[in-house]
Amino acid sequence: MNGAFRLLALGSCLALSVGCSAVGTPNTFTFVPDLPPNFRYELKAIYLPIEGETCRVAGKPDFWVSFNKPNMEYVSTAEIELYKTASGCPLSLNEVEIKIIGVFGSGRSNSSYDYASFAVRPELLERHMGTFSDDGKGEFFGECMWSFRTVGPKRYLIKLLTCKKMDAQGNVGRSRPFTAYTLTQLSGKTIKLRIRLSEQEKPAFGDTWVKVPDGWKRCMGKGFEDQDAFCFGNYKDFSTFRMVDERVCTIYPGCTENKDASP
Repeated sequence: MNGAFRLLALGSCLALSVGCSAVGTPNTFTFVPDLPPNFRYELKAIYLPIEGETCRVAGKPDFWVSFNKPNMEYVSTAEIELYKTASGCPLSLNEVEIKIIGVFGSGRSNSSYDYASFAVRPELLERHMGTFSDDGKGEFFGECMWSFRTVGPKRYLIKLLTCKKMDAQGNVGRSRPFTAYTLTQLSGKTIKLRIRLSEQEKPAFGDTWVKVPDGWKRCMGKGFEDQDAFCFGNYKDFSTFRMVDERVCTIYPGCTENKDASP
């Protein structure tokens, strides 16, 4: 009887949480974003069949759980499961993808985004594993920067967001923010993504703006109908441009000059 009970308990553990290794082991961890003002995030937790399983979920190679999609209620933190069962297929978490969204004006189109992520594996070499403090909190870091360009015959200024990984000392790398953990590491823990916004902004494309003491001036090019409007050595003829709030400007970011001619 006792042996049968133990087998039944083990079967229940596998059916309910797929990979629980001991009674009471948490099957979740908490993701906490630390973002600049006017930023938000979306998150996608990506699951794969547990190693050795040949099943598929609805004919797809992976299974997603999403947070903060436009039609969802926004949550400031995300509670993410490590193991799931979908369509009878036992799954384990493989990756968490974070969409970092910066907003530079009113309206849904006045925003831009980039990505951060962390991998989740059954095992990792120690040098590839993220670390945790004694209180069960892990962190990874990134820096995001705005670049700017103009679009359309009226030359509206829009912004593009780029995010790069950063270490705890503030040194910025070349790739996107990333780290990795094992499934065992994450159980019951908290992961925080800390994003810093660069104080600098830069033109999205070279030879289109000219640096001046108060900011940047937009080269005229062949005229307002010239969408590329490269400078091509002409650093005297500049155009006005419009901010998303319809202000007509001649210098970014100050918008301190005014001219009669405007697109």
